[in-house]
Amino acid sequence: MTIKQLRAFLAVARTKSFAEAGQQVFLSQPALSLAIKKLEESLGGPLLTRTTRTVALTPEGQALYEIGQRLLADWDNTEEELQQRFSLQRGKVALAAMPSFAGSLLPSALLAYRAQYPNIRVEVHDVIAERVVDMVREGRIEIGITFDPGPHEDLRFQPLFNDEFIAVLPADHPDAGASEISWTQLLSYDFITLQRPSTVRQLIETQLAQRGMSLRVTFDAHQLATVGRMVATGLGVGAVPALCRQQMEELGAHCSRLVEPTISRQVGILTRARHGLSVAAEALQGVLLDTFKQ
Repeated sequence: MTIKQLRAFLAVARTKSFAEAGQQVFLSQPALSLAIKKLEESLGGPLLTRTTRTVALTPEGQALYEIGQRLLADWDNTEEELQQRFSLQRGKVALAAMPSFAGSLLPSALLAYRAQYPNIRVEVHDVIAERVVDMVREGRIEIGITFDPGPHEDLRFQPLFNDEFIAVLPADHPDAGASEISWTQLLSYDFITLQRPSTVRQLIETQLAQRGMSLRVTFDAHQLATVGRMVATGLGVGAVPALCRQQMEELGAHCSRLVEPTISRQVGILTRARHGLSVAAEALQGVLLDTFKQ
């Protein structure tokens, strides 16, 4: 059974006339009769009883008429919905981003995206960097914004910009007035950082170890916001990605440039390597690249 055959049958069943049905589906009467015949052959029995003057439905024909109307409506709705999705008139895209990015830079990109595609719904998951990678790999979301996770055969990373680590100090700290501070100075104070196996902590420890330095951690926490609150309270100092600057300052901490060494990491778009994006996700990726690509 084909859609063309079903349309032909429904037209005959509705009009009870081969001539009128042929006009509705743009088929000659011989072509219409052939379509009905092939449909009956494929289903295994007669759907119509015909005389020279009348056309009537068999019980099986009546059943197909009722089912066929629903099938055709679903087909037409599916066709229309997919056309709308391909033309970005409707749809949904799921995105995961590190909280430091989701709470700072992402809203401006979403504003630009919505201005272009107002009928696309964006579902945002603000989760830690490691979870972004997992969600992309599992196919739960199409696009992730995170630090470069390193080489993975099943993932594709497109860099957007470098994010340097900055020092976070209590507002009344003796070094809070300095525009920059060295790691040696920072590590002379009680240090607060994220718990292992945080990507942020791993990066700091690796970079410092390459220079013969090590962290002496006094407090650790699961979220950067908690680190910021603890620093602002005066429990110690910390180092966070520059993406967190606004959040840290809103919590009451002071931020300074962190040098000797300068530690940075690429932030970018993460997608599955062997899977295409939906049209809506492809468009969002384009907006992100246009907005943030350096």
